[in-house]
Amino acid sequence: MQPQVNIPFSNTETIPGMTITQMMGVVTGSTVRAKNVFKDIGAGLKNMVGGELKAYTELLQESRNEALYRMLVDAQARGANAVVNVRFATSSVAGGAAELLAYGTAVVVQ
Repeated sequence: MQPQVNIPFSNTETIPGMTITQMMGVVTGSTVRAKNVFKDIGAGLKNMVGGELKAYTELLQESRNEALYRMLVDAQARGANAVVNVRFATSSVAGGAAELLAYGTAVVVQ
């Protein structure tokens, strides 16, 4: 389990009720995950009949959490106490593996 990083973040340009006093630059966090062959088999079967692919939903949620955590650690290391304009992006890295990237602007707020 990861240590908790307790700084506010937002997908908007501000943190409600706080004033940005300093911009610290872009911060990122990413993770690359590969699909599990057993999950692929189950997903293939589920794909034939339709419905949610729960194994992939869980994999993506874990990936988002890890990328977000790493981005917040990056922000803290730069002296920021908040992150604004948080976004997520994905890209294919290799066969069966994908990167999930979290990025935003590290700021100091009061």
